[in-house]
Amino acid sequence: MSRQPSSGDGRAPREARQPLHRNVWVASGTSFLTDVSSEMLQNVLPLFLANVLGVRTWAVGVVEGLAESTASLLKLWSGWLSDRLRQRKRLAVVGYAISASSKPFYLLARSWPVVAAIRFSDRVGKGVRTAPRDALLADSVHPSRRGLAFGLHRAADTGGAVVGLLLTVLVVYLAQGRDYLLDPGTFHKLVLWSLAPAFLAVLVLALGAKDVPVAAGEPRGPKIQLRGLGRPFTAFVICSAIFGIGNSSDAFLILRAQERGLSVLHLLWMLVAFNVVYAAVAAPAGALADRIPRKWVVVGAWCVYAAVYLGFATARSTGQVVALFIVYGLYYGAASGAARALVADLVTPELRGTAYGSYHAVIGFVGLPASLLAGLLWQGFGRWHGLGAAAPFAFGAVAAGLAAVLLLVLVPGGRPGRPEEESGGPHA
Repeated sequence: MSRQPSSGDGRAPREARQPLHRNVWVASGTSFLTDVSSEMLQNVLPLFLANVLGVRTWAVGVVEGLAESTASLLKLWSGWLSDRLRQRKRLAVVGYAISASSKPFYLLARSWPVVAAIRFSDRVGKGVRTAPRDALLADSVHPSRRGLAFGLHRAADTGGAVVGLLLTVLVVYLAQGRDYLLDPGTFHKLVLWSLAPAFLAVLVLALGAKDVPVAAGEPRGPKIQLRGLGRPFTAFVICSAIFGIGNSSDAFLILRAQERGLSVLHLLWMLVAFNVVYAAVAAPAGALADRIPRKWVVVGAWCVYAAVYLGFATARSTGQVVALFIVYGLYYGAASGAARALVADLVTPELRGTAYGSYHAVIGFVGLPASLLAGLLWQGFGRWHGLGAAAPFAFGAVAAGLAAVLLLVLVPGGRPGRPEEESGGPHA
């Protein structure tokens, strides 16, 4: 790609000094409200399945595995379709609407297959909206401010998670006090509380966002594209997949924390602290990714991840687990915005939706075997070799370290202050 020439007096290009496009703020507000709603249900849904419906652990795995696999497939299709139609907003609104509309049905759930169907519908919505929304954000800002835009978006998203968790703690405490098991009435109260922010999020995006022009192009069919999107993008996806194979579900971190002696209420407060750190770091880390090569921010985040996972492998006390989980928020805050901004840097604008769809699909596909492998290491290999629950975390640390080294060697990071020139689309 060609480079945007800098101004003669060394200042940033005019577009980079203008206010962020309103799409950044609208998408951030939508994600904030959606996460308020989602966090009120996501963290207690496994408890609803186990405590209220009495299902076995394998059924919980089926529910989550089916849901996440569905989202991965649809992210790929929706990214391609947004490139073909050159309309990001419409697909994003439809995706948020599907997720919001699925939530009231939890009030009728009396068996785990029904819960699986509802969770499936919610993940359909996530799969439809994610790639078009990310592409809309990338289309709406100047390249030199992409890291900041994605960082702000992730900060808002995680701020919503904090509010959602705090509301969950409040509702649970008022509804059932310090009871060990989740009460069905408590779960239904959480469902009702989650509806208002979910539907408000759809309205905010529908009324506030607008599509921006992108260069005309004819994307290929809805499949994972790597070679067609360039070697740098392919290298980044491969590095991310290597990292992802060791990045098992955070449920294993919560199980490890419980094993080390944390109660359910303490787990919820630990999650609040984790999300506060995540939200506080996301925007500054995104801005940093606009000043230094973005890949260095991602590499730093992956190194933090490796250190945290090594810590979880060796942790002996509840205090150590809590401290590690809070530091874990640094990884999320630094990686989430910088990685998305780097994807946009590595492809042309007319294929950006396809690129995001491919990236999210690969990460999603790797996530399922990663969690299955972590479970095998925990209960199988780990026990045979005397490692116990430490095994999946040691493996995750090694995978993250290897991915970080490969990212440094294989992926160009760009030079801060000299973003690539792009055709089409306002950057104001």
